[in-house]
Amino acid sequence: MPESWATLGVDLHLEPTGSGGLRRGLTDALRDAVRTGRLAPGTRLPSSRSLATDLGIARNTVAEAYADLVAEGWLTARQGSGTRVAERAAVQPSRTARRTEAAPRPGAPARPAYSLLPGSPDLAAFPRAAWLKAARRALAIAPHDSLGYGDPRGRPELRTALAGYLARVRGVRTDPERVLITSGFTHALRIIGPVLAARGVRTVAVESYGLGVYRNLLQQAGLATPPLSYDELGTDPRELGEAGAALLTPAHQFPMGTSLHPDRRAAVVDWARRTGGLILEDDYDGEFRYDRQPVGALQGLDPDRVIYFGTASKSLAPGLRLGWMVLPPSLAQEAAAIKGTTDTVGVLEQLTLAEFLTSGAYDRHVRSSRLRYRRRRDALAEAVTARAPEVTVTGISAGLHAVLRLPPGLEQSVIQAATWQSLALHGLSLYRHPEAVAEQVDALVVGYATPPDSAWAGALEALCRVLP
Repeated sequence: MPESWATLGVDLHLEPTGSGGLRRGLTDALRDAVRTGRLAPGTRLPSSRSLATDLGIARNTVAEAYADLVAEGWLTARQGSGTRVAERAAVQPSRTARRTEAAPRPGAPARPAYSLLPGSPDLAAFPRAAWLKAARRALAIAPHDSLGYGDPRGRPELRTALAGYLARVRGVRTDPERVLITSGFTHALRIIGPVLAARGVRTVAVESYGLGVYRNLLQQAGLATPPLSYDELGTDPRELGEAGAALLTPAHQFPMGTSLHPDRRAAVVDWARRTGGLILEDDYDGEFRYDRQPVGALQGLDPDRVIYFGTASKSLAPGLRLGWMVLPPSLAQEAAAIKGTTDTVGVLEQLTLAEFLTSGAYDRHVRSSRLRYRRRRDALAEAVTARAPEVTVTGISAGLHAVLRLPPGLEQSVIQAATWQSLALHGLSLYRHPEAVAEQVDALVVGYATPPDSAWAGALEALCRVLP
């Protein structure tokens, strides 16, 4: 059987052109690919035999073109190493071009040296070795059919592992058939929004403080998102009224940092049972409780009225794009059908997380992270108390962020001062619902988990310098 381009060497896209013959056309095409950076320094080129077969030309033509470019310094050829793009052949951009590429757009802020933005764990602490070990194990034992399209709900290995873990750690009552794997919380909202709308829900009440992107996703599904009042006991369920559903963060309100009072937890469940409403429980960082055992998931009080959401974004890393929903029996099939028409989640990531959970590596990582983040929380509270006595540190019993309450009228000036200190910082007003009627609170939302260990001391010092 004649050899074809599909069976030899490495692939290389070239289009020899020009009127000087094949050799010159090939030489020009290769030289241009190196000069423009399409072939990076050190890249190994196909053998002359392979490239000749791919292009349908004589092998000598390719060998002569290679020899010409070796002589010119564009390529190198060594016995046993093949033909490669020369390291010195890459053309560096001019100083003017480099300045142009590196310079920020007019009016664009420079990248801050430190970040205390909430919503992210310490990405430098991701358990790479343990995750790699789990990935190897998961791939080694994965059945062949696991690499197919499969069940839109997600891999059964992960759904089974999550059902056991959530029951043990968060008090969630479920079975694998009601667990739906998503690529994160926003993906989950894109699924559940149309499900609610199709069931006649018109309003999803939300908390006075939260992420606007979540409200927007619900609104895109045709759902109204009025705010619920908030006080020292947490979100007030007395305003739920005729809403068809409520989106809450009961274990650790984001961004205020408090847990929903037990009386209000019971009142929310009573409302759902009485009216037939649904509770959307965002348990975004439920594993990280510091003063006592974590508050159990609201879902455990009534699995038929609560849709439970969780992700690996805070416990591991948001870049994994792994999340899950635990659904009431009445919604499981509808949500799976909607998910089947949206983006899916990578199988290998699912299998790896399943192995990570069942092997105990996830528990070990969470416990280690909890200790590290508690130390940071303590350092933050001590530093602010000592250096900024007019600032009150709140919302620190759980989670990965704290709320620093400022004297009235100072939030924006502190944010501006942080910019001058090259510190990325968010004010509480960024998370306020535009229709909320409660008194404006000046505060900072400080993500103390975000910096790597190497930057934590500098970030904390920059923060203390801008506080009143």
